Amino acid sequence: MKIGNEVKDIDGVIVTELKRFSDERGWLTEAFRRDSIDEEIYPVMSYVSMTHPGIVRGPHEHLKQTDYFCFLGTSEFKVYLWDNRKDTPGYGMKLVLVCEKNKPINVIVPPGVVHAYVNIGKNEGLVINYPNQLFAGEGKKEEVDEIRHENDVDSQFKIE
Repeated sequence: MKIGNEVKDIDGVIVTELKRFSDERGWLTEAFRRDSIDEEIYPVMSYVSMTHPGIVRGPHEHLKQTDYFCFLGTSEFKVYLWDNRKDTPGYGMKLVLVCEKNKPINVIVPPGVVHAYVNIGKNEGLVINYPNQLFAGEGKKEEVDEIRHENDVDSQFKIE
């Protein structure tokens, strides 16, 4: 993964800059195209979240779910990623991305990668997620696939 002039990598994390098409009416961004990702991470649902400035979401991880986040560029975010998969070369690696205002990006986060984000901008920030697993399974009758680290005071996954 290339970020600015640096190359960093957490296996399976994919960051894609999105094109914004603007005119006098506003703007449009293609957030998801099935011809641009592997079939095993095709979304099965979608949700939109709004995050107030200064608010942190996460850190947490999934055992089976891949998240497909779209940071729309309505505010600025810092995204934190930690490789928590003992069987990968990047185990223990931490990566911090800065999502700039007016520069939308997708961040695909595979299972076992702990993730969090904080709105560091001055505006409310919109994020869309297209996960490849249903929240709480079919009919919301299954256990939620989530390991939450945010309330663990001894957690190694800290937001600066």
